Amino acid sequence: MERARGGTWRRFLPWGISLAALVYVFGYATDWGQLVEATGGANLPLFLFITVVDKLAFFFVWAFLQAEAIRRFVAPVPRRSILAIRGGSELFRAVSNPLADASFLLGVTRLTTSRVDAVVVVALIPFVTHLLVLLAQLTLLLPFLGPSEHGVVFVTAGLGWALVGASAVGLMLAPAARIPGLSRIVHWLRQVRVRQLAPFFVSFALLAAFDVLIQGAASRAFGIAIPWTELAARIPVLYAALSIPSVGNFGVREFAWAGLFAEFGSQDALFAYAFATNSIFLLLNVLIGVCFLRRAFELIADIRSTRKRGESVPEPILHDAMDP
Repeated sequence: MERARGGTWRRFLPWGISLAALVYVFGYATDWGQLVEATGGANLPLFLFITVVDKLAFFFVWAFLQAEAIRRFVAPVPRRSILAIRGGSELFRAVSNPLADASFLLGVTRLTTSRVDAVVVVALIPFVTHLLVLLAQLTLLLPFLGPSEHGVVFVTAGLGWALVGASAVGLMLAPAARIPGLSRIVHWLRQVRVRQLAPFFVSFALLAAFDVLIQGAASRAFGIAIPWTELAARIPVLYAALSIPSVGNFGVREFAWAGLFAEFGSQDALFAYAFATNSIFLLLNVLIGVCFLRRAFELIADIRSTRKRGESVPEPILHDAMDP
């Protein structure tokens, strides 16, 4: 019973957060005249093109890196099969990140015929390497920010490194090894060597540079000119904000952009930019899913049959925001 209640809570919490945030943003905080003016001043065709490139680039890079993690640490399965599973799961990302993540992990588990704990560990590898790259990005840019700009960036960097340090100490002391269900995960993590992760660090470093360029180009196309240093320093904070449960990041992205970049554009322009980005991403999630519709149907059928048998559906320990 408690497990069912927990599952219901996780399913409805993102909807509640997005609905409450959107009601506040567009029902209370928005000046609609200013919002329409901000949208009218944007180069919408250019913004649309850049945003589509952004989404597709992140989709293919993440699919490739997840495939590489699976091939290196679980089983040498075809990359195109992982791409199809990732593509099918994108259809569910339009309504639920947890459902999309669960369907991807379940699909990979079936494909590799491996234990769920092995697949969960593999899901952690891209997350952890991406997190470390983002924290390095934050830390390296701190000296280039003015004293008034340190605030949230400094706090995010401090909390991030504290989390990494606490996790590393936990693995060394191995208290998790005595917790049911986690001992095999700890065993898997201890077998991973840093040199095996080098390609992931390099790939995410290149992706981080691309992310700054594409976000800068998209925001400028919308009429919001954010200095490159401030943008690069605050993008990792955006990732942290977008990790909050929501439906398609609606509501959360609007608050994050308006809060982090208030000095570079009006609140209404930032709301409009974030909402437009969310809307395009939502449409692209559906279109990508439709391209892999057969796989999407297979994934949802597999989830239903797994739940009917009373088995648990694998869920990632942590969720990466993927693309701010």
